[in-house]
Amino acid sequence: MQLLDGKALAAKIETTVVSGVKELKDKTGLVPGLAVILVGQDPASAEYVSMKKKACDRVGFYSVTHEMPSDISQAAIENTIKMMNNNPNIDGILIQLPLPKHIDTTKLLELVEPSKDVDGFHPYNVGRMVSNLDAFLPATPFGVMRMFQEYGIELSGKNVVVIGSSDIVGKPMASLLINAKATVTVCNSRTKDLKAHTLAADIVVIAVGVPLLLKADMVKDGAIIIDVGINRLDTGKLVGDADFESLKEKCSHLTPVPGGVGPMTIGMLLKNTIKAAKLREKRETK
Repeated sequence: MQLLDGKALAAKIETTVVSGVKELKDKTGLVPGLAVILVGQDPASAEYVSMKKKACDRVGFYSVTHEMPSDISQAAIENTIKMMNNNPNIDGILIQLPLPKHIDTTKLLELVEPSKDVDGFHPYNVGRMVSNLDAFLPATPFGVMRMFQEYGIELSGKNVVVIGSSDIVGKPMASLLINAKATVTVCNSRTKDLKAHTLAADIVVIAVGVPLLLKADMVKDGAIIIDVGINRLDTGKLVGDADFESLKEKCSHLTPVPGGVGPMTIGMLLKNTIKAAKLREKRETK
């Protein structure tokens, strides 16, 4: 079984981003800028935003985090997004999800300028992604696709099951796999006989937030398992949506949790942000 080491690959990506930042700065004086909106005190969201800030510092980005109370108004967040849309030093805007229930998340995502939508959630970028056109891709599915490339995993003609149909991972993951000529089945909480689908799959991508859901008896010998989930058990241990211990004897490739897909999400966010900065430089030099 080959471990798909997202931590090592993310470090490799960061190295290329650092080179890109230096090149951009030497050529134009521009420094890529990333702004994050964090609403409330959710520990997981706060930790993730902190990791993004540290990654920005490592590669030489300018970054700012707008921390807002959980009872903040819709209008106040919208005004902050408008301000960042108009700020020439900000190349990427990221709204940390989930947001409190009284906030209209869709409206906020649509308000982000598409050229600064480094999370790839604006309908403009979603539409271009589905149409297989150049776009900002959602960081987690983008990271998974980069892992397939790095480890030479062929997708064309493969049967792939995506477990989970969220807008953040499941749906965009399916679109990218379809673009790569895979045969894709998307399963969700209403799917009848999940095991029948996963047993037929060459590759399974799971992203549902249910600890250890995918067991060894649910996949065929030599399957490739991409575990996007990260869950903390009562013991404090971090585990994925796939049962790593039972699957490692049966799979040809498997992502660990932690250290698999998670680091790739931040790596691809950095990659999207420097792409946005380079597009800004092109606009400004026309």
